[in-house]
Amino acid sequence: MNGEPINPHTANLRYNLAMNILDGAFFGFAMGFTSFVAVLPLFVRTLTSSAILIGLIPAIHNVGWQLPQLFTAGWVARQKRYKPLTLALTIHERLPFLGLALIALALPWLSKTAALIFIFAMLVWQGLGAGLTANPWQSMIAKIFPSEWRGTFLGSQSAAANLLASLSAIAAGYILLLYSGPRGFVWCFLLASLMMIVSWVFLAATREHPHEPANPDSTALPVSSFANLGRIMRGDHNFRWFVVARIVSHMSLMGYAFFTVYAVDKRGVSPLGIGWLTSVLLGVQILANIGMGWIGDHWSHRRVMEIGLVSVAFSALLAWLAPAPGWFFLVFTLAAIGNVAIWTIGIIMALGFGSESERPAYIGLANTLVAPANILTPFIGGWLIDLAGYPAAFISSAALGLLAAGMFHFLVKDHQR
Repeated sequence: MNGEPINPHTANLRYNLAMNILDGAFFGFAMGFTSFVAVLPLFVRTLTSSAILIGLIPAIHNVGWQLPQLFTAGWVARQKRYKPLTLALTIHERLPFLGLALIALALPWLSKTAALIFIFAMLVWQGLGAGLTANPWQSMIAKIFPSEWRGTFLGSQSAAANLLASLSAIAAGYILLLYSGPRGFVWCFLLASLMMIVSWVFLAATREHPHEPANPDSTALPVSSFANLGRIMRGDHNFRWFVVARIVSHMSLMGYAFFTVYAVDKRGVSPLGIGWLTSVLLGVQILANIGMGWIGDHWSHRRVMEIGLVSVAFSALLAWLAPAPGWFFLVFTLAAIGNVAIWTIGIIMALGFGSESERPAYIGLANTLVAPANILTPFIGGWLIDLAGYPAAFISSAALGLLAAGMFHFLVKDHQR
């Protein structure tokens, strides 16, 4: 990795740390009320039993987050400050939750087909809004925090998000238990919308100094210079293997989207029980984000990734073999560790490639090239479940998790060393 210049944001380091952790904390508080692995699947489950549609819920968010990043990289690279663009675009990942509240409120007057169309339209809008925001946000984070702080910051921010999300997930379980029918979902989505506003206020408080943007010939302008992108992929062998291994790692989450529905349908777990399981998932992610981010900064992010991928494999196998509902606490614990590795550690590793001017292009490539796998994976998982049952998807997840761990171990070099 190229040497980095002295970061002019050092004087505001602790202030930016506080503001961005609070942003993430309240963003997480919002997401607990509308969890992509608990509340939203249960919401859609009231309208359809299709495994494919339910599996699409987290996939739409993941794909939407990843797909636009390459195509916005040139736009991002031309900015003198990343914050204004981040603040404008992030509205599109926050406002759709208010739309979901309105849909839930209107359910008595909507047909199931119309309701599903509107719900998935909101999910697509939210996912793409997150993707449009992702590149300028990550570029801003890489700019205002020096490399030796990124793992600690992202781990701490994610931990704060998961701490509040664990509380709101429990609250969501009680709300859904207290209010039957769509009313419980209306309250969950309205509370999520309110917390999104609080999160945006803290994000807006970030202090960012202007910088000299990339010149028109920079490799950071990928949309107008695909030859430069090809040069990056051909010339940076370590980055190329990182992208391939990351694609396989995301495919290993095939069974993750179905843990909640499987626990309810096949193991008799109640909606309140799902709230507690989701809280455990988020609670473990609190500790995992702090610990794995710090350990990665001081040891090796690549090795932490390998540990997480092995956890993904064991969570899927245990979900299949679990003899009683209580075992799902361990399933969700291992899934939490794996999820932190694939998302938080994956983002940290991606930020370490390329120079300052190249970073938006590397960020775009590292995320957009993974998107096709996230598009196909839920369809494959849903197809396997419809064809051969839940075990087929869980076994496939385990195999892909072990394969990805092996690829990171043998083919990806740790750019920290």
